[in-house]
Amino acid sequence: MTARPERIQDVSQAAGEERPLPKHVAFIMDGNGRWAKSRGLARTEGHRRGLEALRGVVRHAGKIGVEVVTFFSFSSENWRRPQQEVSFLMTLLRRFMQRDLSELHEANVRIRIIGEREDLEPGIRSLLEEAESLTKDNTGLTLVVAFNYGSRDEIVRAARKLSLKVAAGELTADQITEDAVSEALDTSGLPDPDLLIRTSGEIRLSNFLLWQSAYTEFHFSPLNWPDFDETAFDRAIADYCGRDRRFGGLSAKVV
Repeated sequence: MTARPERIQDVSQAAGEERPLPKHVAFIMDGNGRWAKSRGLARTEGHRRGLEALRGVVRHAGKIGVEVVTFFSFSSENWRRPQQEVSFLMTLLRRFMQRDLSELHEANVRIRIIGEREDLEPGIRSLLEEAESLTKDNTGLTLVVAFNYGSRDEIVRAARKLSLKVAAGELTADQITEDAVSEALDTSGLPDPDLLIRTSGEIRLSNFLLWQSAYTEFHFSPLNWPDFDETAFDRAIADYCGRDRRFGGLSAKVV
């Protein structure tokens, strides 16, 4: 993996001791519509510029040594938006998969899709499965795309998987542990996010990675997503590196 640049290393040492960078950073990409409206542009242009911002963040994450990035690209509730906007978002997804997939594959990026797939249009589902299949053996940055995703739905589906195993005699109720639930989720095999970044000044999770974010650090940026660039990403990481993560225990500084 590419060596981490000095300025990021300096950020991790801001408190006088080296702090590890986040391995997994999750993003709620909010504010595309507001970005467009503030410029007198159509919402679709905000989504198009948002895709460009996503590309830049993925490149930067790979450069600085982040191992996993997860993007909340389309929620299970987003289908309620106007049909014209939904159609445009599906077009953007197709473009991203068709135009960026080969470049991501060449960069050794592994793509993982989370979210409900059963009711998706066959062409969309095929694109998602192709991206996963092509890149499954890559060993670089893992790019997780949350598509048609809702965390409560994910947890319900996990509970159903476990209940079916109990009914089939493959599992007992006592064997339903936190690890068992984690393995039944869409994110099975992935580390929980260390840092979750949400843009546009909104301060909520919006049904995103609820189970996985139990001990995640949050950074809420006032920038709308299309304006979120490398500098903003570095600022969020500096914020993260300056925190004392205790995971329910005492600070390492407490004696």
